[in-house]
Amino acid sequence: MAVLDVVWIDREASKTASITIVQTLPAGTRGQYSDGMSDQSSPPTCPAPLPRSPELMRAYDTGLVVVDMQERLLKAIPDAARITWNCRRLIDGARVLGVRTAATEQNPDKLGKTAAELTARLESTPHAKVAFSCGACGELFAPWRDDGVHRALLCGIETHVCVQQTALDLLAAGFQVFIAADAAGSRSRLDYEIALRRMDSSGATITTTEAALFEWCERAGTPEFRQISALVKESPPAD
Repeated sequence: MAVLDVVWIDREASKTASITIVQTLPAGTRGQYSDGMSDQSSPPTCPAPLPRSPELMRAYDTGLVVVDMQERLLKAIPDAARITWNCRRLIDGARVLGVRTAATEQNPDKLGKTAAELTARLESTPHAKVAFSCGACGELFAPWRDDGVHRALLCGIETHVCVQQTALDLLAAGFQVFIAADAAGSRSRLDYEIALRRMDSSGATITTTEAALFEWCERAGTPEFRQISALVKESPPAD
């Protein structure tokens, strides 16, 4: 409804008179002048963000598997200190962001325990196994599936044996698999490189420790981000 004030002059009576006209406007024209110009602009709306890619990990649907990072095995792995450092950063980041974490040990009675630096940060005892693939540890993955965890990030040793067989078994079981290339290793550089290529061609995603940490974190400006940022800024061990 619009209210219009009309004023006219009666020249003969030398008087000024006015009349108020009430006009009902058509539906949909409320807030507009009769000439069609808007008297008040609507505030601009912010476009909705794009949906997250299904190729990205999320903290709530991803599990971290630390494969056979045993001290006796690490002695034979080149760059073992850097691999251990990256595995430790992944464990620390997973704890900050609520990512489920599990570790395994290959025949620990003969090959020893997980490196002490990592064991101290694990929330549960590593799963012992004699099969090379962690897929043999059904008690590890069944609870994850029940809770909607359908992605797995693998780190550890050796890339071409236990890591690779675990990755292929998880892919066959319907998991989306990621490999932290800088947190994995083999005694032979050739075995390491061929294993990464094979897992990549089979459908696993090759990534890095830092990329995974930021992927789990998703955004800056949070207390969790500050802790992840501190992990990323750590200096690597001396070669």
